[in-house]
Amino acid sequence: MQRLSRKERERKPKRSRFKLLLKLTLFGSLLATAACGILLLYLYESPLPPIDSNQNSRMFDAGGEAVAVFSPAEKNQKKVALGQISPFLVKATLSVEDRHFYDHIGFDFKGMARAILVNLEHLDKVQGASTLTQQLARNLYLSHERTWTRKTKEALYTTQLEMKYSKQEILQMYLNEIYYGHGAYGIEAAAQTYFGKSAKDLTLAESAILAGIPKGPTYYSPFNHMKNAKDRQKTVLGTMVETGAITRQQADQAYAQMLDFQSPSLRTTGDKAPYFRDYVRSVIVDDLGIDENLLEHGGLNVYTTLDMDAQAAAESAVSKELGNDAELEAALVSIDPRSGSVKALVGGSNYVKSQYNHVFATTRQPGSSFKPIMYLAALASKKLTAASQFNSQPTLFHYDGNRKTYSPKNFGEKYLGEINMKRAIAASDNIYAVNTILTVGADNVIEMARKMGISSKLKAVPSLALGTSPVSPFEMASAFAVIGNQGQSVKPVAVLKITDPAGHVLYEAPKPKKEQIVDPAAAYVLTHLMEGVFDTGGTGNRVSSLIKRPVAGKTGTTSTDAWLVGFTPELSTAVWVGYDKGKTLGTEASRKAAPIFAQFTEQALDQVPPKMFKVPGGIVSAYVDPKSGKLATASCGEKELEVFISGTEPTETCGGESKPEPPSAPEAQKEERRSWWKDLKRWWME
Repeated sequence: MQRLSRKERERKPKRSRFKLLLKLTLFGSLLATAACGILLLYLYESPLPPIDSNQNSRMFDAGGEAVAVFSPAEKNQKKVALGQISPFLVKATLSVEDRHFYDHIGFDFKGMARAILVNLEHLDKVQGASTLTQQLARNLYLSHERTWTRKTKEALYTTQLEMKYSKQEILQMYLNEIYYGHGAYGIEAAAQTYFGKSAKDLTLAESAILAGIPKGPTYYSPFNHMKNAKDRQKTVLGTMVETGAITRQQADQAYAQMLDFQSPSLRTTGDKAPYFRDYVRSVIVDDLGIDENLLEHGGLNVYTTLDMDAQAAAESAVSKELGNDAELEAALVSIDPRSGSVKALVGGSNYVKSQYNHVFATTRQPGSSFKPIMYLAALASKKLTAASQFNSQPTLFHYDGNRKTYSPKNFGEKYLGEINMKRAIAASDNIYAVNTILTVGADNVIEMARKMGISSKLKAVPSLALGTSPVSPFEMASAFAVIGNQGQSVKPVAVLKITDPAGHVLYEAPKPKKEQIVDPAAAYVLTHLMEGVFDTGGTGNRVSSLIKRPVAGKTGTTSTDAWLVGFTPELSTAVWVGYDKGKTLGTEASRKAAPIFAQFTEQALDQVPPKMFKVPGGIVSAYVDPKSGKLATASCGEKELEVFISGTEPTETCGGESKPEPPSAPEAQKEERRSWWKDLKRWWME
């Protein structure tokens, strides 16, 4: 019997294993092919599900009541045939969204591979590869949650769409369903909303603008962010050149074309607090990174800090004071300084007339309402105290190494002579303010403003003391909240929690982080001084009878802007009044910010007992001669009880004595009680 060699014996099992593996592979392939065939046959025979009813996400106030939705009550949508849509728009959409639309079967596998490589290179999701068919499937049938189940369903529905409809039909459905922002669903509604014309009449420039919006309906809306919209238009035109849809010359001409936009579509949703809702939308999309389509259609529950009683008070105060002046605008925002919760927000006189939110406008000068930020820097640095004196008279200031000069004036050319900080704040003296910023340093004032929440650009010049650098009402309310919260900063918050329809938490706000910006004693001294704004001789005195509780604040007036920013222990509120076109304010219009603030504060806190500002440690009281700023003695004509950061109180006396006659305890207590007793008595008598 012939024996097999050792090599032959080893070769035989290897060949057997190879044949077995080959058979299994072929069998598996046949099985997979059969399964795919069965699945495709099933998908072809199965009807597509009914179109999703677009569950509107809801916004809840602080009490848990639903007060608004994040979609229009009725869709602004009008479906048109593909032939009724401008060829420019069709080409623009295909170029920027799916340039291989007519070549793939619903999935762009090359695009997917390219996107994966790009995302791996940048270690982030910087590029996607969803085809128009995939986007259509998502918009028609699915929520926008990011789960494997949703992705699987999307793939199945995409396959069915490709099997049951032609490319032209899919493209037509897509252009009639996609969301273009401001309540416009579909290209016909978008064309009417943005340009007041039909989709078939859109020019190349207009088409490139609209084709760029669906990627981010809020971010790329020309109504919200014109620069972003133009940058996106340039991108769209560039892709059209790459795909051969247009020439480079056509692209350049389209980009340079001046566009005639329609006024933003007027939405009549019946929602409460529409400006607050729009603010919350921007927080969710821009800050939290939640997809806007998910917000629009995902049936989310958004729980916020909105206090509907405070909101009603804000809307009532604004409406009452603006009256019949159709052009006059206003903004009001109120924040709880203790928690950072945004309690009320009114962004304009009429949401139907204009959706522009003036609360976040960074183009208006705060005027003298900016001064307390500077005075806080002065007090915190201990370079000045409440008793520090400057001469209020026409002055030519030299700065920048004596290379520049500045000559401010007081309102009405009224000058008060030697005054202290309390009188300067109450009377809003500009000469005292400029002396202060030159003493403290403009850079130090800017540093303080940054710590208090002001991010707008501030110029380090003497006029900064008079509020010549524009800031937003939101920033001003945030900054004053630091003063009202004993020098402690709490970042403003509006969104507390977001859940999906099943109640799963998608986002929950972290516990407020508190940061001590300045010594509580410095904040209290400034608060005490700012209470004088509402006393006799103060710029807010004319509305003092409307306020029945302790309140501190500061007015501010320019030729085009009127402000009152102030706070109680519970609320920090900024009010702005002015015209959008920079029209000069008349005397009557310039006086409307203060009564809006007063009426809102009282109505919003109607059920809250009046509270005194808490006196922290490190505070001392002393009688001061208001004329000299020195300690008062029996030989001084007048005396005022002032508060100081311990160690900064005056040591010299007005009469030359080495030591002042200390006030008796009962007398000091009596003087201390006057400030709060006056407020309590006024509240009781009203």
